[in-house]
Amino acid sequence: MDFERTNTKISLLEDYYSHFDEDSRLKGRHGMVEYLTNLKYINYYLNNNHDLKIIDIGCGTGVYSIELFNQGYDIIACDLVKYNLDILNKKEPRIKTYQANATNLKMFKDNSFDAAILFGPIYHLLNDEDKIKVLSEAKRIVKNNGIIFISYYMNDYAVISYGFIKKNILKAKMEGRLDENYHIINKQDDLFSMVRLDDINRFNELLGFERIKIAASDGASDYLRVVLNSLSEEEFKCFIDYHQANCERIELLGSSSHLLDIVRVRKE
Repeated sequence: MDFERTNTKISLLEDYYSHFDEDSRLKGRHGMVEYLTNLKYINYYLNNNHDLKIIDIGCGTGVYSIELFNQGYDIIACDLVKYNLDILNKKEPRIKTYQANATNLKMFKDNSFDAAILFGPIYHLLNDEDKIKVLSEAKRIVKNNGIIFISYYMNDYAVISYGFIKKNILKAKMEGRLDENYHIINKQDDLFSMVRLDDINRFNELLGFERIKIAASDGASDYLRVVLNSLSEEEFKCFIDYHQANCERIELLGSSSHLLDIVRVRKE
């Protein structure tokens, strides 16, 4: 990312996150599905090994960082947006934080971490070159055989939800926002960038990542916000159980809002 584009992106993200409450989103029922599912996989693969050193790249306001810190993990958090870090520091000042661009983590040495969480930056990078830079930097600072937990924002969720459910599909086509296969075409001032499974697979091949697991973080929950809010506590727990029992099924992956790709770093 060049200097001018980076500064523009920081300004756009600062403005967006200063008006968007990510903590509240993850505490709402549809957000809880994503959070609890991601946390289940993180805990499973970290396996309660508190000797591991972890970095949360694009930590936002620290929802995952603080949870893992409270579990006893050695965790460092970094984010592009200072506003997010200020909130994190107020909630838990003992976590070491850095304001950093995920495409250039020069403050961290090679092979510094056993695992990385990458749950935000790729959403906001509009071209493959920048996405690959982020993945490359995560690979560089994670040790050989270490794990990276990567979250992606999915193309077909956006087409179904914002295109058809919210009736923007004809406008999007008229503005040239979709190719012939309905893959979203980004514009320079977009805040979000969506991918498909074949995009993710291509990134993994380029980076030499070995996939451990892939899962739909939130599955159908984003489409069912009103329904989930109407469920009793017992019914909602049943939905969580249903989702987590089926979130690795291939037929759910592409239509999920967020997708979790868990990869192992392989170095020459």
